[in-house]
Amino acid sequence: MNKIFLTLSLLMGVVVLASNYLVQFPIKYYNLEEILTYGAFSYPVAFLITDLANRSYGKQVAKKIVYFGFAIGISFTLLFSTNFADLISLRIAIGSGTAFLIAQLLDVQIFDKLRKRDWFIAPLTSSLIGSTVDTFLFFSISFYASGIPWVTLAFGDLAVKILVALIMLIPFRFLLKTFKPV
Repeated sequence: MNKIFLTLSLLMGVVVLASNYLVQFPIKYYNLEEILTYGAFSYPVAFLITDLANRSYGKQVAKKIVYFGFAIGISFTLLFSTNFADLISLRIAIGSGTAFLIAQLLDVQIFDKLRKRDWFIAPLTSSLIGSTVDTFLFFSISFYASGIPWVTLAFGDLAVKILVALIMLIPFRFLLKTFKPV
């Protein structure tokens, strides 16, 4: 379990770092720059990681992966992606950490409560609720009163996160053979 735990934790950190970096860049195609950033495409993978850990090792191990991934992701974000002279960059780091921790721990609890239902109920429900909480916490902390259209960006990102959460059911189902339920 240690190798898988470390792998999932490192993957979680990479997802957080990538998402924190990518959220700074609006998609400038098809007039989407007011409603969508690239971070919306990478972040839902964090819920896949949490849900696989929860399914295989239970909620206590899933929480440890969340904490470990949080520490790795935030440390790397502060080191490589935060411009301390730029208030928005600092707010992104704070917003990311706060939203990530609350949303992922909520995901773990919801998944655990629904784990005995059909295979897709727990990951889909926990990811949708976690993504919604994460999105609005992150965007409000990071961009409120900044002049950035954070509400429209939040809704655009959430729409993509919901789509990606649905797509993440495919690898989740496939990986259930590798990650046996507790």
